[in-house]
Amino acid sequence: MGCTRREFLALASMGAAVGIAGCTPSRPADPAPSDDPVTPDPSVDLSEFESLALDTGAWRYDEENDVYYQLGLTYCKSPATTTYESLAIFVPGAYFTAEKNGSTYSCTVNKKAVVGNFTPSTAPILMPINTGTLAAQSSPTAYGYDGLAPYLEAGCIYVYPGFRGRSAGYDTSSGTGELFPGGSPWPVVDLKAAIRYLRYNAESLPCNAERVFVFGFGAGGGVSAVLGASGDATLFEPYLSSIGAVTHDAKGESISDAIAGSASWCPITSFDTAGAAYEWCQGQYSDEATRAKGTWTRQLSRELASAYGAWVNEMDLRDNDDVQLTLEETETGVYSMGSYATALTGILDEAATYFVQNTTFPYTYTPQHLDEPTFPGDPNLVTARAADATSAKSSSAGVQADGTGEGEAGKTPDDAKTEIINTDDEATSAPMAPAPLVGVAQVQSTIYDSPQSYFADLNSDTWWINYSHGTTSVTVSSLRDFVLHLRPATLAASAFDLPDRSSKSNQLFGIGEESTLHFDALAAEIVEKNVDTYAKFDDWDPEYETAWETDLEKVDALETDMATRVAMMNPLYWLSGHYEGYGQASVAPHWRVNEGLFDSSTSLATASNIVFALRKYDGVADVSHTPVWGQGHVLAERTGSATTNLIQWVTTCCSG
Repeated sequence: MGCTRREFLALASMGAAVGIAGCTPSRPADPAPSDDPVTPDPSVDLSEFESLALDTGAWRYDEENDVYYQLGLTYCKSPATTTYESLAIFVPGAYFTAEKNGSTYSCTVNKKAVVGNFTPSTAPILMPINTGTLAAQSSPTAYGYDGLAPYLEAGCIYVYPGFRGRSAGYDTSSGTGELFPGGSPWPVVDLKAAIRYLRYNAESLPCNAERVFVFGFGAGGGVSAVLGASGDATLFEPYLSSIGAVTHDAKGESISDAIAGSASWCPITSFDTAGAAYEWCQGQYSDEATRAKGTWTRQLSRELASAYGAWVNEMDLRDNDDVQLTLEETETGVYSMGSYATALTGILDEAATYFVQNTTFPYTYTPQHLDEPTFPGDPNLVTARAADATSAKSSSAGVQADGTGEGEAGKTPDDAKTEIINTDDEATSAPMAPAPLVGVAQVQSTIYDSPQSYFADLNSDTWWINYSHGTTSVTVSSLRDFVLHLRPATLAASAFDLPDRSSKSNQLFGIGEESTLHFDALAAEIVEKNVDTYAKFDDWDPEYETAWETDLEKVDALETDMATRVAMMNPLYWLSGHYEGYGQASVAPHWRVNEGLFDSSTSLATASNIVFALRKYDGVADVSHTPVWGQGHVLAERTGSATTNLIQWVTTCCSG
């Protein structure tokens, strides 16, 4: 049974136990205090997970940097692939009292230690999701200290988990040559198993195992959001059971996979509406490529945009005043007006105003796009991505290695130039020197000598953005104008579920050797309804007529249907009363969502929808949402570095 938040609260207040059977509170109520000792369930095998107990005598030590670490810790009893279903743990040296045993150390927790703002009983665990495209993340096989210092010096425990990615694969280390499953929901399943493993071994680790914070970028940020929204959700239990994930500790008490905090940059997620949201936000305003006149995909784009408007009106998303956000259909049949659109333009106005009030001019703008983050913990991955970046001739103008935009400004590739715009609207160009950076691609830089020159350039073809010099405030006339000027559609129509099944999202919902499948039920419904019209276009392929319907009927190895697999990768499934999963999971109390407003890799609505739902979800303590003007698909931050700001946020969350 599904119900909206208002319906749930109303039923709960009436005590209608039967009526709310399908809706439960956001966080289960704690049991009443009791002095009686907990009696283990006699049916529970207390020794079931003994093989997963951490060997406290196997720690290795980096004396120069005072770090204890273990690599290659398998976190479930029946892994499909140990290459990915294992993790590494890095611990500040002060937290342990150690005795050397040859090349390893036996460690016990030093309860009196203090590192940064934490002690061994309060230290949080930080877990990176080190992929922006949901490529599989292997467990580290080598140790490297580079990048770990900020986390460990702050007193955090840093855990680098491996996990399966968007596709099935072959584990060459096992020698079996068998295909292991990948795609939805396995990345989330593996990370949940890793979290349970850490809690199973909590007494051997200097940390508060309830304080698990997960962070990621792009599709990895989307997984971070799913983990934050789906703690202990029953949908994942068959998958966790299949790999032998921990269910209880040595005392027989159940172990949770709920986390304390989720952080994400430019999250790509909510795949049930990702394509429709992209067409509503960006695609419907484009007349190019797959959205050009005379193409069937142009019609699909418009239909998906309309479907998104209808979806918004069913969602019960609300603003800070608890007023429902809706969209209104214009005379031309476009859902472009209403309180939902106003809320999004309000986000743009606030971010643009912050930008102009806190930017020192001359200001250099360089478009940037980060394919994959490089969070620390696996030196092999860092080396591999650095090599990839060098071969791709990427560059680092205006960006630090963490992608935050704090490097030396004005550095661009050899063939790029910097355009200089002054208050007289005169432009000049000059060649700039290259500087390499992992995973960041960029094009021509532009230097503006004043806010007036910046906004004059934005308004050069039509007036759409207003800047008040007196109040240093900015307003955007419409989402359409913003999108056309600063966030145009760069992905093909039906961006995430492409007609030829060629997107990375199509891979995410593939099954075994059927490596890419359709998954978008909205697109399927639209194609079925309009097939006769679409078939008249020259670019129509007759195979499209049944392609979506056929794929949506497929089930995975655990007999889970496509709709459920899509739901399992959607944080809103547990956060919104529109979905059956509402109230059926333990939701993280702390959230951090950052996005570059010039990011054309996903819809402007993706991050905002998560934030709208979280701010009205009972039990969520705080939601930090930072939209960043002037940055695209990167680790967007208004000030400082992504690493420093993340650690400060975690510290603040733990101080309450």
